[in-house]
Amino acid sequence: MAETPFDNIEGSHEYVAMLSEALEEARRDVEGEIRTADSEGALRRKEALLLVSYNLAKLNLHITTSRRILNDLRSLRRLLMAERGVQSETESEVGTSAGA
Repeated sequence: MAETPFDNIEGSHEYVAMLSEALEEARRDVEGEIRTADSEGALRRKEALLLVSYNLAKLNLHITTSRRILNDLRSLRRLLMAERGVQSETESEVGTSAGA
């Protein structure tokens, strides 16, 4: 059993997916706050919230990239494990036929 979300690739991928969902929720909240600040004429608050929105978008880009990298790592690991399984089977067949 994994003790932390980062003990294996699947756990890390799941954790990054949850971060992505939290970012999307935060982005929606900030967009609502921007509309409220705009309607109240709170220019400084709106500018600060726009900066928050921009940084959330940048962070979301990084999280999306991380998810893709984790997907690639999972695929590569599966490929390598499959090759290792095929290689082990081939070696055992060679060993059995060499002994005959």
